[in-house]
Amino acid sequence: MAKRPTITDLARISGVSVATVDRVLNNRLPVREETARRVYEAATDIGYHAAGLIRQRMRQELPEYRLGFLLLRREDFFYGEFARELELAVAQSQRFRGTAAVDFTSSLVPDEIAAEMRRLATRSRAVALVGPDHPTLTAAVEALKARGLPVFSLLSDFASGIREGYVGLDNRKVGRTAAWMIAKAARKPGKVALFVGSHRFHGHELREIGFRSFFREHAPEFTVLETLVNLEANQVTHDAMIDLLARHPDLAGCYVAGGGMEGAVSGLREARPKQMPAVVCNEITPVSRAALADNILTMVISTPLAALCRELVDLMAHAIEAGAANAPGQTFLPFDIYLPENI
Repeated sequence: MAKRPTITDLARISGVSVATVDRVLNNRLPVREETARRVYEAATDIGYHAAGLIRQRMRQELPEYRLGFLLLRREDFFYGEFARELELAVAQSQRFRGTAAVDFTSSLVPDEIAAEMRRLATRSRAVALVGPDHPTLTAAVEALKARGLPVFSLLSDFASGIREGYVGLDNRKVGRTAAWMIAKAARKPGKVALFVGSHRFHGHELREIGFRSFFREHAPEFTVLETLVNLEANQVTHDAMIDLLARHPDLAGCYVAGGGMEGAVSGLREARPKQMPAVVCNEITPVSRAALADNILTMVISTPLAALCRELVDLMAHAIEAGAANAPGQTFLPFDIYLPENI
């Protein structure tokens, strides 16, 4: 049986004295954060029995922050997963002890989203939300910034130059990638449909720009139809998809640039076109995974939620500690691609 690691072993591997390890274990006298972390990492590596206690002692010294998050549509699988990853990222942060206050709104009305944001801000040190790019929301962000409360935009940018930062995908690249796949996967050139939730969502507008620019530059033999606004509603998307297939039997492809993917899938399943168009949607969920397996969807472009949430939480903590950034920036995460052969 292997000998149980002792405090002497831990001190030797950490490169510190036994007395220093004792101070870390018993929270006696101040110990530099770097030293405490080195002792903790060594304890974890050798399986020292009190590694958990060291971690607990370290966390007791950390500042405590409450972070607020406002997401859309509580009932959506994607936003439910988003909320869980946010809570996990806050709980596992190495730089602070925190609480994640996650709220949801079903409204896309800027006044209502701004009101929800202000309410969340009253009990948070920093907030992050999904919202439209609208003057009402910009004014609300500016007012919070004046009070020293950092605001981050998620998935779709808004209040550029005022909000603390944007965290999400490079939406123009997302749109071009969707167009590339449709141009490659379509059986032959034809008409291509595009759904956006609202042009007030900057991310949707950028996806449309990227989508159209790709076809204009590299696949002019396709005809991109007038953009359809679905308000991210499944029933609206379902009905519009059935209508599209009836009016355009040569429909070669379709991209749902925002929400409403479930409606597109149900419409395709109901219509059962003789020749299935190449269809690209966003976010991997049980519905999109099943649609890929059944060759209803051609590709799903997905947000890496765990990585996004870790990055966001770290940026929010930095903003609280360091104050407003001189140059509010953008943080782009690489997106995941799912195909029928890699689900």
